[in-house]
Amino acid sequence: MNGEERRSKIIELLESSDTPLSGTALAGKLGVSRQVIVQDMALLRANSHRIISTNQGYLLSATKNVSRVFKMIHSDAETEEELSLIVDCGGRVDDVFVYHKIYNIVKAPLNIRSRLDIKRFMADLASGKSSLLKNITSDYHYHTISADSVVILDYIHEELKNRGFLAPLQDYEPVKFGS
Repeated sequence: MNGEERRSKIIELLESSDTPLSGTALAGKLGVSRQVIVQDMALLRANSHRIISTNQGYLLSATKNVSRVFKMIHSDAETEEELSLIVDCGGRVDDVFVYHKIYNIVKAPLNIRSRLDIKRFMADLASGKSSLLKNITSDYHYHTISADSVVILDYIHEELKNRGFLAPLQDYEPVKFGS
């Protein structure tokens, strides 16, 4: 099997997998070293294949868009870290909202898709013209996060959980949030 055939097989394996595939697993299936797989991934990305690397392996990013609401809690100082974690895992932060017992849902669009978007957002905050919406609900807030697959959303969930950014829903909060 030559390099082009191997890369085609990698795409086929990624498309047919519901879970991330490690470089070691791919190398074993294709009879090459893990380093060859790493080089193949670089070539595939250069040829516009949307491959995402996670700590569990490689994912092929589909063109579909899925979203999930995450309830969050963190300090103001951790805002940039929270947003960076999400976009670095392949997510997009569509909005931020709070559930206020008196005002109900108060929502603002964010459309953060990259580190550059985060940098601009943080600069706007630093200008002193506005403060974070989460500050009216003791740091509790929600983000609608979209991604190209449920697997990526699950990965984001795990990373947010591991970092301590996720908060449990309370009895008074609606389970499904409207737009």
